[in-house]
Amino acid sequence: MLTATYYALMLLLGYFWYRYGKKLLDQGLRDENDEFTKPPLGPVGFLLVAGVTCYLAFEALRALVLGKIPCVGKGCKSQIYTLAEHPGQYWANLFFVVWLVVALGYAMYVTIKIWNRG
Repeated sequence: MLTATYYALMLLLGYFWYRYGKKLLDQGLRDENDEFTKPPLGPVGFLLVAGVTCYLAFEALRALVLGKIPCVGKGCKSQIYTLAEHPGQYWANLFFVVWLVVALGYAMYVTIKIWNRG
């Protein structure tokens, strides 16, 4: 039951993240205070998020090819989950990494779309 709650909350958070980005894109060039619409990321933040997203995408692809993924979190202390021995933990960690890649990629997409409006 805890796993189902975890996945449901992650999907719900993804939905709200999508709605926030959609609201920014639908706002137009200016917001309700007649100021320019601000993207979720600035230039330095964009570069940082792009680097983190590329690294996480590489790790997700690597996990799919090798069938093992390092544990994501503080409580596991460099434990590696393999698909053969720990399939539940493997897929949970892979889902989390892929979710982060999609969420950060969407933030970069919204930022680029807002920057290119002018």
